[in-house]
Amino acid sequence: MTDATPILRRYFDAFNAGDVDAMLAELSDDVAHHVNEGKVRHGKAAFAEFCAHMNRCYRENLTDIVLFSAEGGNRGAAEFTVNGTYLATDSGLPEAKGQTYVLPGASLMSLKDGKITRVTTYYNLADWLRQVS
Repeated sequence: MTDATPILRRYFDAFNAGDVDAMLAELSDDVAHHVNEGKVRHGKAAFAEFCAHMNRCYRENLTDIVLFSAEGGNRGAAEFTVNGTYLATDSGLPEAKGQTYVLPGASLMSLKDGKITRVTTYYNLADWLRQVS
């Protein structure tokens, strides 16, 4: 593999379509998911649980997506704008009242054998808190 962008495009298209199964299809079985401000989750089952939680609490759509691929295709990245609505109160966070938010975000990824083996996601939590509080 020399270009990770087709895999990343399928992953982010699936995210925007709310298609968790299609997202999972792009991941390795032992994927390491490094979430912003959280513990690393290992494996597709943990990733699916995270997605179910996120889909209950948030509705998000990514725009202005720019994809990057390192030479050799074993690393990739995406920069994007998160457009979201806070649907249900998430534990330890402010009360959800349908607040909307717009944040810059990014994901860094490792790939092997055509599958994503690591997803590290970043956004500014303090900015999100300011927007929903």
